[in-house]
Amino acid sequence: MSRLQTTDGLTEEQVELLALVREFVDEQVIPVAMGLERRDEYPQDIVDQMKQLGIFGLMIPEEYGGLGESLLTYALCVEEVARGWMSVSGIINTHFIVAYLLLQHGTEAQKRHYLPRMATGEVRGAFSMSEPGLGSDVAAIRTRAVRSADDPDRWTIDGQKMWLTNGGSANLVAVLVRTDVGGGSPHQNMTTFLLDKESGFGETAQGLIVPGKIAKMGYKGVDTTELVLHGHRTTTAQILGGEPGRGFYQMMDGVEVGRVNVAARACGVAMRAFELGIAYAQQRETFGKKIAEHQGILFRLADMATKVEASHQMMVKAARLKDAGSRNDLEAGMAKYLASENCADVVEQSLRIHGGYGYSTEYEIERLYREAPMLLIGEGTAEIQKMVIGRRLLEEFRLKG
Repeated sequence: MSRLQTTDGLTEEQVELLALVREFVDEQVIPVAMGLERRDEYPQDIVDQMKQLGIFGLMIPEEYGGLGESLLTYALCVEEVARGWMSVSGIINTHFIVAYLLLQHGTEAQKRHYLPRMATGEVRGAFSMSEPGLGSDVAAIRTRAVRSADDPDRWTIDGQKMWLTNGGSANLVAVLVRTDVGGGSPHQNMTTFLLDKESGFGETAQGLIVPGKIAKMGYKGVDTTELVLHGHRTTTAQILGGEPGRGFYQMMDGVEVGRVNVAARACGVAMRAFELGIAYAQQRETFGKKIAEHQGILFRLADMATKVEASHQMMVKAARLKDAGSRNDLEAGMAKYLASENCADVVEQSLRIHGGYGYSTEYEIERLYREAPMLLIGEGTAEIQKMVIGRRLLEEFRLKG
């Protein structure tokens, strides 16, 4: 691993796995990423190879056919994959969150039904909270599941969801909806349903439509979609955990680990931007010497490296706290906020080092410059992270007396 990605205390097995993933990224992802991204083409060959490596089952326990690795191991693997191409890390990240939700909150029947096939990549997951016009206000969700008057175990879902990563390629969607069966709080009236569908676009299940890919500035290759539910029929057996009214708290648990993984993706993208910047600085000459010998460029490189290292260490701390069973919403929020902001800055500085060539689509840094902004938004904006961080700080440092 790079000196800027040092992680103390890893086992020999973790080191070997990370070396394997890094080799895979260097040989199979980086050489083809620019071409696939330019064509907005789904990286099926890369996905098939990740299935063989067991990456889709990294955190799924061995009893369900996975590798049973820790959140830290998973996050470090995500960091390496994002270093190669952020879109590939997006394919596994949403899948991971659904597997985590099942593992932590699913019934035993749900775990047995889904997790073994998720471990192999046969079943691939997406999750959905956001809606058009909703943004970060999860309590304002309008998509609704109504219980049948004739059969309390049957439900009908109507509504529209937004920003599903893997919305087309996934065949299992964990979707948060309003059920209005709990108490007075909106948070007590939300339920997570597990929706089975076919991969692809159009009506991929009864009453479930995936209209098509949303065109994006960056983060191409991976499909980002809407989800339209019109009279979709399902049952209580498809409620995560088997009981309505727990969806908000389940999803927030998933988002918490998702923020660790967004931080890991930001670390990977920032690391790649640094690698590209410091390599170019040692090749390009101006005024009779390599630009790396100019003090202004040296200052940029020093600043970039410091931010890469700091982000990595914060991400590692947040992952280790979760692995230890401790509350980590403060650290996860800090890691996501710091890493995404640092990533955007490091990528821009690398582009500046490249000068005019950085604006050319022939150079990899141009792609990173379009991808980094997504990390500022995904799993909650900087403003949302600051609210989470600030509220937790008031809990920790509340005045006594």
